[in-house]
Amino acid sequence: MSQNIAFEIIQKYEPIEEVKRAHRMSFEGFIRYMGSSECLIFKPDCGRVYQDMTQPLNDYFISSSHNTYLISDQLLGPSDLWGYVSALVKGCRCLEIDCWDGSQNEPVVYHGYTLTSKLLFKTVIQAIHKYAFLTSDYPVVLSLENHCSPSQQEVMADTLQSVFGDALLSDMLDDFPDKLPSPEVLKFKVLVRNKKIGTLRETHERKGSNKHGQVEEFEEIYQDEIKGSETLIGSEDNPGKEDEIISVAGLPLFKKRKVKVALALSDLVIYTKAEKFRSFQHSRLYQQFNESNSIGETEARKLLKLRAHEFVLHTRRFITRIYPKATRTDSSNFNPQEFWNIGCQMVALNFQTPGLPMDLQNGKFLDNGGSGYILKPQFLRDIKTQFNPNKPPNQSDPVTLTIRLISGIQLPPSNHSSSNKADALVILELFGVPNDQTKQQTRVIKRNAFSPRWNETFTFIIQVPELALMRFVVESQGLITGNEFLGQYTLPVLSMNKGYRRVPLFSKMGESLEPASLFIYVWPFNLFGTKYRTGIVCRVPF
Repeated sequence: MSQNIAFEIIQKYEPIEEVKRAHRMSFEGFIRYMGSSECLIFKPDCGRVYQDMTQPLNDYFISSSHNTYLISDQLLGPSDLWGYVSALVKGCRCLEIDCWDGSQNEPVVYHGYTLTSKLLFKTVIQAIHKYAFLTSDYPVVLSLENHCSPSQQEVMADTLQSVFGDALLSDMLDDFPDKLPSPEVLKFKVLVRNKKIGTLRETHERKGSNKHGQVEEFEEIYQDEIKGSETLIGSEDNPGKEDEIISVAGLPLFKKRKVKVALALSDLVIYTKAEKFRSFQHSRLYQQFNESNSIGETEARKLLKLRAHEFVLHTRRFITRIYPKATRTDSSNFNPQEFWNIGCQMVALNFQTPGLPMDLQNGKFLDNGGSGYILKPQFLRDIKTQFNPNKPPNQSDPVTLTIRLISGIQLPPSNHSSSNKADALVILELFGVPNDQTKQQTRVIKRNAFSPRWNETFTFIIQVPELALMRFVVESQGLITGNEFLGQYTLPVLSMNKGYRRVPLFSKMGESLEPASLFIYVWPFNLFGTKYRTGIVCRVPF
C-alpha cells in the first residue's frame, strides 16, 4: 500500500484528530476501516460492468428464472406480480411467462392444470415494463410458454407492442442479419422467446402489414419422456387433437403434434426463437443461429454425463435453457453449477426458493456489476475448444487458493440454544468442475457467536478457477437435530480480494445480517500460465 493511499485511509476513517494529524491510526480508526466496504472480500471493480459486452448473446451466462410468476409451490401456491418484480430487482434477465386463454379474450398467466391463482397477462407485462431496467441496462428476454388460442395470441402481441413500444425488438438489426447481436447493442431492449413461423427475412418483409386473423400451423416433434412439465401440458397447444405417436421398434419414443401460431405474435420473435431440442447432430445440421433450446434438467444431466464435450460445442453456438423437472412441485432447485460448467446460458431456477442453488445463482451474478450477463470463459466460446468439465484440462497449471479464517464478528445467535449462544463453525465450500468440488471445515467454537476465533488455514487447488465459486457457510453445531444454518456468502473465486478481508453474511432468505461477518486473510494466487486462462478476470492486481 502506497503512503498516499495510507494517508487517505487515515483521513477517511480515523476519528481522533490528534492521531489523524500525526498520520497514524488508532484501534478505533482501524476497526472503522475494516468494517467499511473497502475491506470486503468482493473486489469493488467486479461491482461494475467491466467485461466485454460486445460479443454475441450466446457468449454469456444469463440470469434466468423458472415460472417467475410463482412465489410458492408449483401446484397450489399463488401467482403474484412480486415474482417478476423481485426477480428483476435481483438482476434476472430471462423471465418465464406461462400464458393461457382467459375469459373476455384476456390471456392469463398461471401454471396450467393446477390450482395456482391467475394473473392477467396485461398486468404482468405492465409490471415487467416498470421494473425491467432498474437494476440492469441489458436486454430482458420474455420466455413465453404459450398455450393460448391464436385469437388470444394476437391480444398478447398487441399488449407487448402497446406496453413496451420501441423497447420491444420486433425486427432484425441491420448489422446482425445472420448472427446474434450483443448485450451492448440490445441495451434497454425486450426480446420475446416463443415459437416462430418462417425466416427473419420474411418477418422483415411483413413489417407494418395487417396480420389480424393470420394463423400458421406447423408440425412439431418432441421426445415425450424427457420434457417434464412442458410435455405434460403440451397437447393443450392444440385442444381437441391428440398427439400422433411415432414409434421405433414398437416403442413410443417420439410424438408429433400440430401447433397453431398467430403471425402477429410470431413476428415479434427475432433472435430468441424457441426450438425443440432433438439431438446434437440435428442441431449441427439444421439449427439456425437465432433458435434456442429448452432442455429439462433430467435429460440435460444425462447428456452432460455421456456427451459433455458435444454439449459444450452445442452451447458455444446456441442459447440453451435448462429448467427444473416436473416433479419439483415444491419449487425446489437443482445445482446450477453443473450446467454452467458446460456453457448453458440460461439455467433457470425457482427464484422464490432459498437454499444452496439460489446462493450459487446470487453469488455468480454478483460479478460484472450485477448486470445479469457474465461473459463465458474463452474455453466455452472457442470454436476449437477441447474442454470437457468431466476431465482434467490437458497441460493444466492449477491455481492455489489459501485462506486463513481468523475470526467471526457478531454472528447470529442460535435459535436452538436456550442461551442463544451458538457452537460456531465455518464450512468453506468450493463449487466448479467436478475435480474442483470440495469443502473444508473449521473446528467448533463452543458457546460463542459474538467473537469466535479460529485462526485456521485452508488451501484449495483449483483446476478451472474461471468457473469456480467459493461459499462461506456459518453453522451452529447440533448433535441431535443437525447443524443450524446461521449465514452464508458466495462469490466467484476470481472476484476475491487478497489480504485481510471481511466476509459479509446473509440469511437463508438472502437478507443482509450486517454487522455479522467473518474476518479472513486471502493469499495471492497466480491466475495465468495455463492454456485455460482468459481475459475476462476482474483484474485488481494481487
